[in-house]
Amino acid sequence: MNIEYIPDPPLIGNSLLEPAVDTTTLREAHYNATVLNITFVQNSLIKIRIVADNGKLDYQPGQYTILALGGWEPRCDGANGQLADDLREKLIKRAYSIACPLFDDNRQFVCCRDYDFLEFYITLVPRPDDELPRRPPLTPRLFALQPGARLHMSTHIVGHYTLEAIRPEHNVVFAATGTGEAPHNAMAAELLKRGHQGRIASMTCTRFRKDAAYLTEQHLLNESFPNYRYRLYTTREPQNLDPTRDDYVGKQYLQEIMQPGKFEEEFGWSLDPANTHVFLCGNPDMIGIPRKNSAGTLEFPEPPGLLELLHQQGFLINSHDEGTNVHYEKYW
Repeated sequence: MNIEYIPDPPLIGNSLLEPAVDTTTLREAHYNATVLNITFVQNSLIKIRIVADNGKLDYQPGQYTILALGGWEPRCDGANGQLADDLREKLIKRAYSIACPLFDDNRQFVCCRDYDFLEFYITLVPRPDDELPRRPPLTPRLFALQPGARLHMSTHIVGHYTLEAIRPEHNVVFAATGTGEAPHNAMAAELLKRGHQGRIASMTCTRFRKDAAYLTEQHLLNESFPNYRYRLYTTREPQNLDPTRDDYVGKQYLQEIMQPGKFEEEFGWSLDPANTHVFLCGNPDMIGIPRKNSAGTLEFPEPPGLLELLHQQGFLINSHDEGTNVHYEKYW
């Protein structure tokens, strides 16, 4: 087991609980998995690999599972807030999509079927334990873990955000914000491993380039597969904010990239609802889920999200309808 820090990780805080809590017994009772490796991409962003006690788990790329730690565990940002007494000996749970390393240590291309661990791509949410009553945050406790640490990981992996509808000749678009890229990497790797014949476009929007943890691996994919193209877009780099720069591009939101002419310019092919599936994961504002009014008409939120733009281009956007070609997963 090893741990890689890029750059230095946050300082580990003190335990939230008094020594009277029997943490050894609680961990033995509730935990069923071990941390194999943690990579700190930055202080608020990690990739973490976890091995289940009962061996390799079966799942489909794009699905998710539950990670959990006890309320008795320490936090990376100190003991902020006051955890309710009846929660201190219970598990704090959250669902996470399963990511994919894309390449191993020898730069050999891999998909989820090629390794025994599960990889997760997680952003720190450093709010106090008592900010939302009875909903203490999990991530400050995950960020305090070290290789060899124990935790709970559900072995029941679920979710309908999968490649089930994709045929070998389909074109596929993956659009994500931040850590929403996690399931898309797993899904893209699976398609490429199968020898997918259609084109694959993957786009991710982050505030800064440093927020894209898989950028090196994505460049390798671009070089290795002629039908795959990855693009990263940012909103807070100097070239996004300073109009006096020669390389000024403004804030690059995916809603702009998904416009028909712009998409073709970026990826070299046109969006066609007849042979294209689109997967959206991340910020609900990027997705823009509509609601039906009393007349049965779709009402889209403002400003427009990708669902409205795709609807205007003839895509079927109801993710529960048979035959839909747009699939989405909200991250909060």
